[in-house]
Amino acid sequence: MRTAAQIADGSAEFDDASTPLARAAQHSVLARTGGLVKGREVPRPAATRVLVVANQKGGVGKTTSTVNVAAALAQLGQRVLVIDLDPQGNASTALSVDHHRGVPSTYDMLVEGDALADVMTECEELPGLWVVPATIDLAGAEIELVSLVARESRLQRALVADPRIGSAADAGEDRFDYVFIDCPPSLGLLTLNALVAGREMFIPIQAEYYALEGLGQLLETVEMVRKHLNQSLVVSTILLTMYDARTRLAANVASEVRTHFGDEVLKTAVPRSVRVSEAPSYGQTVMTYDPASAGALSYLEAAREIALKGAPR
Repeated sequence: MRTAAQIADGSAEFDDASTPLARAAQHSVLARTGGLVKGREVPRPAATRVLVVANQKGGVGKTTSTVNVAAALAQLGQRVLVIDLDPQGNASTALSVDHHRGVPSTYDMLVEGDALADVMTECEELPGLWVVPATIDLAGAEIELVSLVARESRLQRALVADPRIGSAADAGEDRFDYVFIDCPPSLGLLTLNALVAGREMFIPIQAEYYALEGLGQLLETVEMVRKHLNQSLVVSTILLTMYDARTRLAANVASEVRTHFGDEVLKTAVPRSVRVSEAPSYGQTVMTYDPASAGALSYLEAAREIALKGAPR
Protein backbone atom coordinates (compact mmCIF):
# COMPACT_ATOMS: atom_id res chain seq x y z
CA MET A 1 0.00 0.00 0.00
CA ARG A 2 1.56 3.29 -1.06
CA THR A 3 1.27 6.14 1.40
CA ALA A 4 1.10 9.83 0.56
CA ALA A 5 4.64 10.23 1.88
CA GLN A 6 5.94 7.58 -0.51
CA ILE A 7 4.12 9.22 -3.39
CA ALA A 8 5.69 12.52 -2.47
CA ASP A 9 9.17 10.99 -2.33
CA GLY A 10 8.84 9.68 -5.85
CA SER A 11 7.36 12.82 -7.37
CA ALA A 12 10.54 14.83 -7.92
CA GLU A 13 14.29 14.67 -7.65
CA PHE A 14 15.72 16.12 -4.45
CA ASP A 15 19.21 16.64 -3.14
CA ASP A 16 20.13 13.59 -1.05
CA ALA A 17 21.96 15.86 1.40
CA SER A 18 18.79 17.79 2.20
CA THR A 19 17.27 17.44 5.62
CA PRO A 20 13.77 15.91 5.90
CA LEU A 21 12.36 19.36 6.67
CA ALA A 22 14.01 20.88 3.60
CA ARG A 23 12.75 18.05 1.42
CA ALA A 24 9.20 18.54 2.72
CA ALA A 25 9.38 22.30 2.14
CA GLN A 26 10.70 21.86 -1.39
CA HIS A 27 8.03 19.31 -2.16
CA SER A 28 5.33 21.66 -0.84
CA VAL A 29 6.55 24.47 -3.09
CA LEU A 30 6.56 22.14 -6.11
CA ALA A 31 3.01 21.01 -5.36
CA ARG A 32 1.65 24.52 -4.96
CA THR A 33 3.32 25.81 -8.15
CA GLY A 34 2.31 22.85 -10.29
CA GLY A 35 5.80 21.38 -10.36
CA LEU A 36 4.56 17.91 -9.48
CA VAL A 37 2.41 17.80 -12.61
CA LYS A 38 4.82 19.29 -15.14
CA GLY A 39 6.46 16.60 -17.19
CA ARG A 40 4.14 13.92 -15.79
CA GLU A 41 1.31 14.34 -18.30
CA VAL A 42 -0.30 11.07 -19.30
CA PRO A 43 -1.12 9.99 -22.86
CA ARG A 44 -4.65 10.59 -24.11
CA PRO A 45 -6.78 7.45 -24.54
CA ALA A 46 -7.59 6.36 -28.08
CA ALA A 47 -11.29 6.94 -27.41
CA THR A 48 -13.44 8.59 -24.76
CA ARG A 49 -13.61 6.55 -21.56
CA VAL A 50 -17.00 6.78 -19.83
CA LEU A 51 -16.73 5.87 -16.15
CA VAL A 52 -19.75 5.44 -13.89
CA VAL A 53 -18.93 6.34 -10.29
CA ALA A 54 -21.48 4.46 -8.23
CA ASN A 55 -22.04 2.90 -4.83
CA GLN A 56 -25.49 2.80 -3.26
CA LYS A 57 -23.94 3.11 0.18
CA GLY A 58 -23.63 6.77 1.13
CA GLY A 59 -20.58 8.38 2.70
CA VAL A 60 -17.92 6.32 0.92
CA GLY A 61 -16.30 9.25 -0.88
CA LYS A 62 -18.08 8.78 -4.20
CA THR A 63 -18.58 12.42 -5.15
CA THR A 64 -15.28 13.43 -3.55
CA SER A 65 -13.44 10.83 -5.62
CA THR A 66 -15.27 11.86 -8.79
CA VAL A 67 -14.37 15.53 -8.64
CA ASN A 68 -10.81 15.04 -7.40
CA VAL A 69 -9.84 12.34 -9.90
CA ALA A 70 -11.45 14.40 -12.67
CA ALA A 71 -9.56 17.51 -11.54
CA ALA A 72 -6.29 15.57 -11.32
CA LEU A 73 -6.73 14.23 -14.86
CA ALA A 74 -7.41 17.75 -16.12
CA GLN A 75 -4.18 18.88 -14.46
CA LEU A 76 -2.41 16.01 -16.21
CA GLY A 77 -3.46 17.38 -19.60
CA GLN A 78 -6.69 15.46 -20.23
CA ARG A 79 -10.04 16.82 -21.43
CA VAL A 80 -12.60 15.75 -18.83
CA LEU A 81 -16.38 15.97 -18.46
CA VAL A 82 -18.18 15.44 -15.14
CA ILE A 83 -21.92 14.70 -15.27
CA ASP A 84 -23.62 15.29 -11.92
CA LEU A 85 -26.55 12.88 -11.60
CA ASP A 86 -27.07 13.41 -7.87
CA PRO A 87 -29.97 15.78 -7.04
CA GLN A 88 -27.95 17.08 -4.09
CA GLY A 89 -25.54 18.65 -6.58
CA ASN A 90 -22.45 18.13 -4.44
CA ALA A 91 -20.16 17.58 -7.41
CA SER A 92 -21.39 20.86 -8.90
CA THR A 93 -20.65 22.63 -5.62
CA ALA A 94 -17.13 21.21 -5.39
CA LEU A 95 -16.38 22.35 -8.94
CA SER A 96 -17.81 25.82 -8.27
CA VAL A 97 -20.52 25.60 -10.94
CA ASP A 98 -23.92 27.26 -10.53
CA HIS A 99 -26.65 24.70 -9.94
CA HIS A 100 -29.64 26.67 -8.74
CA ARG A 101 -33.07 26.12 -10.22
CA GLY A 102 -33.27 27.45 -13.77
CA VAL A 103 -29.67 26.61 -14.71
CA PRO A 104 -29.39 24.17 -17.66
CA SER A 105 -28.68 20.84 -16.02
CA THR A 106 -28.80 17.06 -16.20
CA TYR A 107 -32.57 17.30 -15.66
CA ASP A 108 -32.97 19.15 -18.96
CA MET A 109 -30.79 16.59 -20.73
CA LEU A 110 -32.58 13.53 -19.35
CA VAL A 111 -36.20 14.65 -19.16
CA GLU A 112 -36.46 17.47 -21.70
CA GLY A 113 -34.05 15.93 -24.22
CA ASP A 114 -31.64 18.89 -24.41
CA ALA A 115 -28.29 18.29 -26.12
CA LEU A 116 -25.20 17.76 -23.99
CA ALA A 117 -23.55 20.88 -25.42
CA ASP A 118 -26.47 23.02 -24.19
CA VAL A 119 -26.22 22.00 -20.54
CA MET A 120 -22.48 21.82 -19.81
CA THR A 121 -20.15 24.56 -18.65
CA GLU A 122 -16.37 24.80 -18.27
CA CYS A 123 -14.88 24.93 -14.78
CA GLU A 124 -13.12 28.27 -14.24
CA GLU A 125 -10.60 26.89 -11.76
CA LEU A 126 -9.48 24.03 -14.00
CA PRO A 127 -9.08 24.51 -17.76
CA GLY A 128 -9.93 21.31 -19.60
CA LEU A 129 -12.66 20.31 -17.14
CA TRP A 130 -16.35 20.65 -18.07
CA VAL A 131 -19.38 20.02 -15.86
CA VAL A 132 -23.05 19.21 -16.40
CA PRO A 133 -24.54 20.43 -13.10
CA ALA A 134 -27.43 18.93 -11.16
CA THR A 135 -30.26 21.09 -9.85
CA ILE A 136 -33.00 20.32 -7.37
CA ASP A 137 -35.31 19.62 -10.35
CA LEU A 138 -33.47 16.30 -10.72
CA ALA A 139 -35.12 15.09 -7.50
CA GLY A 140 -38.37 14.55 -9.41
CA ALA A 141 -36.74 13.06 -12.47
CA GLU A 142 -37.09 9.49 -11.19
CA ILE A 143 -40.89 9.82 -11.34
CA GLU A 144 -40.97 11.73 -14.63
CA LEU A 145 -38.68 9.25 -16.39
CA VAL A 146 -41.06 6.36 -15.71
CA SER A 147 -43.49 7.45 -18.42
CA LEU A 148 -40.85 8.33 -21.04
CA VAL A 149 -39.85 6.15 -24.00
CA ALA A 150 -36.52 4.29 -23.52
CA ARG A 151 -36.31 5.73 -20.02
CA GLU A 152 -33.19 3.78 -19.06
CA SER A 153 -31.13 4.92 -22.08
CA ARG A 154 -31.77 8.68 -22.13
CA LEU A 155 -28.25 9.51 -20.96
CA GLN A 156 -26.67 7.06 -23.38
CA ARG A 157 -28.44 8.71 -26.31
CA ALA A 158 -27.26 12.16 -25.21
CA LEU A 159 -23.64 11.00 -25.02
CA VAL A 160 -23.71 9.15 -28.34
CA ALA A 161 -25.17 12.23 -30.06
CA ASP A 162 -22.34 14.52 -28.95
CA PRO A 163 -19.53 14.84 -31.55
CA ARG A 164 -16.85 15.23 -28.86
CA ILE A 165 -17.41 11.77 -27.45
CA GLY A 166 -15.88 8.92 -29.41
CA SER A 167 -12.63 7.70 -30.92
CA ALA A 168 -9.74 9.86 -32.06
CA ALA A 169 -10.65 9.11 -35.67
CA ASP A 170 -14.30 10.13 -35.24
CA ALA A 171 -14.15 12.91 -32.65
CA GLY A 172 -10.69 14.36 -33.36
CA GLU A 173 -8.47 16.35 -31.02
CA ASP A 174 -11.40 18.17 -29.42
CA ARG A 175 -12.80 14.93 -28.02
CA PHE A 176 -13.35 14.36 -24.32
CA ASP A 177 -10.82 11.90 -22.95
CA TYR A 178 -12.84 11.01 -19.85
CA VAL A 179 -16.48 11.28 -18.83
CA PHE A 180 -17.24 10.72 -15.14
CA ILE A 181 -20.88 10.18 -14.17
CA ASP A 182 -21.47 10.86 -10.47
CA CYS A 183 -24.48 8.80 -9.36
CA PRO A 184 -26.80 9.27 -6.36
CA PRO A 185 -26.48 6.81 -3.44
CA SER A 186 -29.30 4.62 -4.71
CA LEU A 187 -30.05 2.14 -7.50
CA GLY A 188 -32.96 3.96 -9.13
CA LEU A 189 -33.55 5.16 -12.68
CA LEU A 190 -30.85 7.83 -12.51
CA THR A 191 -28.17 5.30 -11.61
CA LEU A 192 -29.61 2.87 -14.16
CA ASN A 193 -29.22 5.53 -16.88
CA ALA A 194 -25.57 5.89 -15.90
CA LEU A 195 -24.96 2.13 -15.97
CA VAL A 196 -26.47 1.86 -19.44
CA ALA A 197 -24.45 4.83 -20.74
CA GLY A 198 -21.10 3.83 -19.26
CA ARG A 199 -18.42 1.39 -20.31
CA GLU A 200 -16.52 1.24 -17.02
CA MET A 201 -17.52 1.11 -13.36
CA PHE A 202 -15.44 3.17 -10.94
CA ILE A 203 -16.33 2.12 -7.39
CA PRO A 204 -15.00 4.01 -4.33
CA ILE A 205 -15.05 1.84 -1.21
CA GLN A 206 -14.61 3.04 2.33
CA ALA A 207 -12.22 0.79 4.23
CA GLU A 208 -14.93 -0.49 6.61
CA TYR A 209 -16.99 -3.67 6.82
CA TYR A 210 -20.36 -2.19 5.77
CA ALA A 211 -18.77 -1.09 2.50
CA LEU A 212 -18.20 -4.73 1.56
CA GLU A 213 -21.88 -5.54 2.04
CA GLY A 214 -22.88 -2.62 -0.19
CA LEU A 215 -20.38 -3.72 -2.82
CA GLY A 216 -22.01 -7.14 -3.09
CA GLN A 217 -25.43 -5.59 -3.76
CA LEU A 218 -23.97 -3.21 -6.33
CA LEU A 219 -22.25 -6.01 -8.23
CA GLU A 220 -25.54 -7.93 -8.43
CA THR A 221 -27.13 -4.88 -10.04
CA VAL A 222 -24.22 -4.50 -12.45
CA GLU A 223 -24.61 -8.13 -13.50
CA MET A 224 -28.32 -7.60 -14.19
CA VAL A 225 -27.55 -4.54 -16.31
CA ARG A 226 -24.91 -6.49 -18.23
CA LYS A 227 -27.37 -9.27 -19.03
CA HIS A 228 -30.24 -7.12 -20.18
CA LEU A 229 -29.11 -3.59 -21.09
CA ASN A 230 -25.35 -3.08 -21.46
CA GLN A 231 -23.17 -6.09 -22.16
CA SER A 232 -19.99 -3.99 -22.40
CA LEU A 233 -20.16 -2.72 -18.79
CA VAL A 234 -17.21 -3.86 -16.66
CA VAL A 235 -15.88 -3.01 -13.21
CA SER A 236 -12.51 -1.52 -14.14
CA THR A 237 -11.53 0.55 -11.10
CA ILE A 238 -11.95 0.21 -7.34
CA LEU A 239 -10.52 2.89 -5.07
CA LEU A 240 -10.11 2.52 -1.31
CA THR A 241 -11.06 5.77 0.41
CA MET A 242 -10.79 7.13 3.95
CA TYR A 243 -8.03 4.60 4.56
CA ASP A 244 -6.57 4.66 8.08
CA ALA A 245 -3.30 2.74 8.07
CA ARG A 246 -3.27 2.70 11.89
CA THR A 247 -6.22 0.32 12.15
CA ARG A 248 -6.27 -3.42 11.58
CA LEU A 249 -9.83 -3.19 10.25
CA ALA A 250 -8.75 -1.00 7.31
CA ALA A 251 -5.90 -3.38 6.49
CA ASN A 252 -8.25 -6.38 6.61
CA VAL A 253 -10.87 -4.74 4.37
CA ALA A 254 -8.16 -3.69 1.89
CA SER A 255 -6.73 -7.20 1.86
CA GLU A 256 -10.13 -8.78 1.26
CA VAL A 257 -10.98 -6.36 -1.56
CA ARG A 258 -7.61 -6.96 -3.25
CA THR A 259 -8.00 -10.73 -2.91
CA HIS A 260 -11.38 -10.70 -4.66
CA PHE A 261 -10.75 -8.05 -7.32
CA GLY A 262 -7.00 -8.13 -7.94
CA ASP A 263 -5.73 -5.57 -10.45
CA GLU A 264 -9.06 -3.75 -10.55
CA VAL A 265 -8.14 -2.24 -7.15
CA LEU A 266 -5.84 0.77 -7.46
CA LYS A 267 -2.52 0.48 -5.63
CA THR A 268 -3.06 3.95 -4.21
CA ALA A 269 -5.48 4.36 -1.31
CA VAL A 270 -6.83 7.75 -0.26
CA PRO A 271 -6.22 8.47 3.44
CA ARG A 272 -8.56 10.30 5.77
CA SER A 273 -7.83 13.98 5.27
CA VAL A 274 -9.32 17.12 6.77
CA ARG A 275 -8.20 19.07 3.69
CA VAL A 276 -10.28 16.85 1.41
CA SER A 277 -13.36 17.54 3.55
CA GLU A 278 -12.69 21.29 3.76
CA ALA A 279 -12.22 21.91 0.03
CA PRO A 280 -15.92 21.81 -1.07
CA SER A 281 -16.84 24.55 1.42
CA TYR A 282 -14.57 26.84 -0.61
CA GLY A 283 -16.05 25.67 -3.92
CA GLN A 284 -12.88 23.79 -4.82
CA THR A 285 -11.43 20.34 -5.15
CA VAL A 286 -8.53 19.45 -2.89
CA MET A 287 -6.34 19.52 -6.01
CA THR A 288 -6.56 23.32 -6.07
CA TYR A 289 -7.39 23.96 -2.40
CA ASP A 290 -4.28 22.28 -1.00
CA PRO A 291 -2.28 20.49 -3.71
CA ALA A 292 0.48 19.58 -1.23
CA SER A 293 -1.87 17.70 1.12
CA ALA A 294 -1.86 13.93 1.51
CA GLY A 295 -5.33 13.70 -0.04
CA ALA A 296 -4.36 15.69 -3.14
CA LEU A 297 -1.21 13.64 -3.67
CA SER A 298 -3.16 10.41 -3.38
CA TYR A 299 -5.86 11.49 -5.83
CA LEU A 300 -3.19 12.67 -8.28
CA GLU A 301 -1.50 9.27 -8.15
CA ALA A 302 -4.85 7.47 -8.43
CA ALA A 303 -5.65 9.49 -11.55
CA ARG A 304 -2.29 8.56 -13.06
CA GLU A 305 -2.97 4.89 -12.35
CA ILE A 306 -6.35 5.07 -14.08
CA ALA A 307 -4.83 6.77 -17.11
CA LEU A 308 -1.78 4.54 -17.43
CA LYS A 309 -3.74 1.32 -16.91
CA GLY A 310 -5.93 2.22 -19.86
CA ALA A 311 -9.42 1.16 -20.78
CA PRO A 312 -10.41 -2.51 -20.38
CA ARG A 313 -10.43 -4.57 -23.56
